Amino acid sequence: MTCEQRSTVYVETYGCQMNVSDSELMLGKLAAHGYDAVDRPDAADVILVNTCAIRDHAEQRVLGRLGELRRDMKPGAIVGVTGCMAQRLGPQLLKRAKHVSVVLGPDGYRALPELIERARQGERTIATTFDLEEHYEDFQPRRFDKVKAWIPVQRGCDYRCTYCIVPTTRGAERSRKLADVVREVESVVADGMTEVVLLGQTVNSYHDGEYDFADLLRAVGHVPGVRRVRFTSPHPNDFSDRVIEAMATVDTVCEHVHLPMQSGSTRVLKRMLRRYTREGYLECVAKLRAAIPGLSVTTDVIVGFPGETDDDFEETLAVVREVGFAEGFTFKFSPRDGTPATRMPAELTVPDEVASDRLARLVETIRGIARASNLQQLGRRYEVLIEREARRGDALLMSRTRDFKTVLVPGDASMLGNYATVELTGTTGSTFTGQIVRERQPLPMAG
Repeated sequence: MTCEQRSTVYVETYGCQMNVSDSELMLGKLAAHGYDAVDRPDAADVILVNTCAIRDHAEQRVLGRLGELRRDMKPGAIVGVTGCMAQRLGPQLLKRAKHVSVVLGPDGYRALPELIERARQGERTIATTFDLEEHYEDFQPRRFDKVKAWIPVQRGCDYRCTYCIVPTTRGAERSRKLADVVREVESVVADGMTEVVLLGQTVNSYHDGEYDFADLLRAVGHVPGVRRVRFTSPHPNDFSDRVIEAMATVDTVCEHVHLPMQSGSTRVLKRMLRRYTREGYLECVAKLRAAIPGLSVTTDVIVGFPGETDDDFEETLAVVREVGFAEGFTFKFSPRDGTPATRMPAELTVPDEVASDRLARLVETIRGIARASNLQQLGRRYEVLIEREARRGDALLMSRTRDFKTVLVPGDASMLGNYATVELTGTTGSTFTGQIVRERQPLPMAG
């Protein structure tokens, strides 16, 4: 390769928004070492697959994808597997995918350029050591999104839910310094973004030793140029009165919370080690809604957890109806090696056909509630941020309201990043269509 040629890198991301943020960090690190990002694996000198390990299905998808990439990659290209699946499987990945040269956990991105160079010399390397001081503060992320910024404020998790692999793949909880988060927010605002999403495994348990999550919301929410602040994913136990007050009083904090429930049965929640009861979850929702009028609540729910009975599932459906979730991400229980749930007695196993039936009923219930609610919204007007071109095309743009409604509006790419007032004209049950009543450019930056 001549000195005029720059190496190219392609990153493919699976899983949560924390993984998206990590991919941005890796691209930033490699850009600083002379790499250009490309959007096709067959055009890349380096292919990185940034992975999720939360469910077996996600890992099987990655293993299948690695096989596809082997057929399409350039001769001599380096293939690396990064993220949670890399952390969990380590050397097993090198055995199962002979063309993979680098296996890198979430705390190892600083070594990425060096490991790629070693791979070019024929060495296959693994870096899965945890570093509880690592927050990549000196990295300059190469962001995929030009409208909103995903900003990690916390890494790892100290909860020990019996079904969850995250503490194994991301280590113990640690929080960034508030001043460092604010500095990054100021940086993305200077780049023209007006919405920030604060990321953490249990983001509202954030504490940097001096400041808590309420302090963080206030500091970020008052950065000049920020118009919307979101966060994901919180834990019901960590919504202190201070945090709720900050959500209610900081104008830029949006009227939406994604509040994972997992089950509506106290018996199941206890086996999950979620550390709250059915009643405790409902009390949390009630406090949030009392403080924040018009709050939209979305959730995560697992069905088929070991020992879940028909009565337990009916309790889950009852909570779903009582809360009236705007949207739900629903899953069948997926056992993960190394988690306590895999050691529960075999007689507690819920048959797959039973879990599948429960999942279908749960999805139908959540969608029915959302559809009925959405029909009542037609004709109303909301402010939206126009985020991207819609996947379905037809000269449509995807936008979001403050309370996280998705609204498709007519327009072109020149409108991305702008705010508009829209009138809701139709709904598919989960997504709205709307007409722009008034379009507004982003506010000018302070200073």
